[in-house]
Amino acid sequence: MRLILYLGKGGVGKTTTAAATAVRAAELGYRTLVVSTDVAHSLADALDAPLGSKPTQLTERLWGQEINVLDEVRDHWGELRGYLANLLRRKGVDDVAAEELAIIPGMEEVVSLLHIRRQAKHGTFDVVVVDAAPTGETVRLLTMPESFSWYATRVMDWEPQTLKAARPLVKQLVPATDIFATLDRLTKGVEALRDNLTNPEISSYRLVINPERMVIKEAQRAATYLALFGYPVDGVVINRVLPIEQAEGEFMRELARIQQGYRQMAYDLFQPLPIWEGPHYARDLAGLEDLGMVGRKLFGDVDPVKVQFHGKTQEIVKDGEEYIMRLPLPHVEIAKVSMTKRGDELFIEIGNFRRDMILPMALAERPARRAVFRNGVLEVRFGEPETLPLEPATSEHGVV
Repeated sequence: MRLILYLGKGGVGKTTTAAATAVRAAELGYRTLVVSTDVAHSLADALDAPLGSKPTQLTERLWGQEINVLDEVRDHWGELRGYLANLLRRKGVDDVAAEELAIIPGMEEVVSLLHIRRQAKHGTFDVVVVDAAPTGETVRLLTMPESFSWYATRVMDWEPQTLKAARPLVKQLVPATDIFATLDRLTKGVEALRDNLTNPEISSYRLVINPERMVIKEAQRAATYLALFGYPVDGVVINRVLPIEQAEGEFMRELARIQQGYRQMAYDLFQPLPIWEGPHYARDLAGLEDLGMVGRKLFGDVDPVKVQFHGKTQEIVKDGEEYIMRLPLPHVEIAKVSMTKRGDELFIEIGNFRRDMILPMALAERPARRAVFRNGVLEVRFGEPETLPLEPATSEHGVV
C-alpha cells in the first residue's frame, strides 16, 4: 500500500499534478485511486469526468473520488455529537452553541484522513494519490492526529467520577450503540492513522510550487512543519516553468529570467530532495489523455509510486533545556558558517551557499547560539527563550 499526498498553495497546479501522477501510475500497472480532500473540489474538472463520494472507476486501473466531508462526519461522529451536545445542554449551554461545540475542532480533517486510510487498507488499490487542500489547511489536517487523542481524552474526562457509572445508563438510553466504545474505537483509528502517515515506506508528501517567491516560502514553511511532525517529504514539483529559450518579446523574456532565479532558489532550499519540473502549458489541460502526457513529461523514466527520497530532510531534538536543529546538506562544501536570525527566519551562509530557513514557533522565540557543519549536516543550537527585562515605571517625578 502506498499513500502519496500533494500539498501546495492554492492555484499552483496541485490538482493537475495529483491527477497526472495517478494517471501515470495507472499506466504503469498500479491499481490507483486519486482522491480530493479539498472542500472546493476541482478534481472532477481536471479528470473531465463526474466523481462522487465513492470511488468512481475511470479506466481499468484508475478510480477517482471527491470526499463528502459532511457524510464522513455524520458517519463517524453523529452519535457522539448528539451525546456531547446533550451533555453541554445540561451544563447550561444553549442549543445552537451546544451543537457547534459538540464537534471536536478539526473533526472534518480527521475523518477525511480516516476515510483515505480505510480505502488504502481495505480497498483493492496499490496506491492512493491525494489532492489535498491548500497548504495551511493541509498542515492543520496532518497535525490533527496528534491533537485529536488529547482532545478526546479531555472531553471524556469532564465527569471522571460518573463515567463508569454512566456507561450502563447510556447503553440503555441508546441501545444501538455504546458511545464510549465508539469514541475509543475512533481514537484507536486515529492512532493507527498517525502510524501510517509517518511511515516512510507507506506515505510520501510532495510539495507543489511555482517559481515565485511567496509560493516557495509557503512551501518551505510547510516542509518545516511536516518535518516537525515526522511526515516524510520525498520530492518537490515546480510547475509552470517558462522555457527561457522559447520566450518571445521583452516582457516574456524578463519573466522567464526572473523565474530562473526563483527556480534556482527552489533547488537551493529543498536539496537534497528530488525536484521535477513541469512547463507552463499554453492551454488548459483536462481529461485522461492530457493528464497522461503531463505525467510522462513530469516524471520521465521515474516511477512516481516509488519512494523517491529516503532519510530526514531536517529534525529537531531537545538537549537539556536547549534544542538542536539538524539539516542535511550533502552537496555543500565545508566552509565557514555564518548565521543571522530575524523573527522566525534563520539565514545560513556556508561559503557561496545561502539558505533562508523557516523556524517553528518553538524555536522562533529562542536565540540561535551556534551553527556548525559536519559530515554533510548543518547543526544549529538554540538556547533558552530570552526574557525581556521589565522597563521601570516612570512618573512625572522620575523612576518609580
